[in-house]
Amino acid sequence: MTKRFIFKISGLLIVLFSIVLLLTSNDNHALFSERVKVSLRDVGNQLLLINQDSTSLVLPVKALKNNNFQLTFENPLSFEPSQLVSIIDSAFQKAKLPNNYIVETIACEAQEVAYSFQILNNVENSIVPCSGRYLPESCYAIEVVFTDFKPQTSLKNAGFYSLLIGGCSLLFFGFYKAKEAALKPVESGNYSEIGSFYFYPEQNKLVKQTEEISLSKKECELLEIFVAHPNQIIKRDELTKKVWEDHGVFVGRSLDTYISKLRKKLQDDSSIKITNVHGVGYKLELNQT
Repeated sequence: MTKRFIFKISGLLIVLFSIVLLLTSNDNHALFSERVKVSLRDVGNQLLLINQDSTSLVLPVKALKNNNFQLTFENPLSFEPSQLVSIIDSAFQKAKLPNNYIVETIACEAQEVAYSFQILNNVENSIVPCSGRYLPESCYAIEVVFTDFKPQTSLKNAGFYSLLIGGCSLLFFGFYKAKEAALKPVESGNYSEIGSFYFYPEQNKLVKQTEEISLSKKECELLEIFVAHPNQIIKRDELTKKVWEDHGVFVGRSLDTYISKLRKKLQDDSSIKITNVHGVGYKLELNQT
């Protein structure tokens, strides 16, 4: 399994994980919102019953921003603050809603807070003022803010940042592949890959990115033999026979001279070596990582 393949799969997995996080966070928030609305409608019904009102409507509960919900009524009503505290506490516990919240009773006409209280996990720190003082009959809106319920935000953030990382990874991979494709020579004819080089035996040349390196006929013939037998020792006699047998007189040091020329033309890639096996022959070593 290549590093490129692992990199690509990792990017795709991050993107899929991010999408799941985002969808999960949306589902969780929608479910939480519906639970709160049902619970607040129960609160509204209990308050109306205290007012001996069994016919007027509890208006649809509104989900405002930042975990803020609003309960309103069709007709005016009156209640004693401790009744509101008790009814909300009972309804929220039944619905298993968070224990930290602030409740504000807002007078409709003045748009001022007529009564408010705060409930915390630590009951001793809860603030419930004005117990025993009835609020006069009037139009009221009851707003509830859950002060510590933020998993949907954290999930969305995690999903967003994961999606960003995964997207950047895939973009980088796409850019890398595009760049690699742009640098890869577009040539006709057969070629072999030798490290970072492209070897075109029919055209007597090597290509590295945008650079072309010409090869002599004998350099090309020698390299063809090496490429056909990578990482294998090829005897001197075999090399000289194949390259020089039908092409004139062979001079003793000719093979070594051409090998030296090939080494220089391949020296830009450290993963390629033509090594001398003393008294035997030569070997093309390719370090494939």
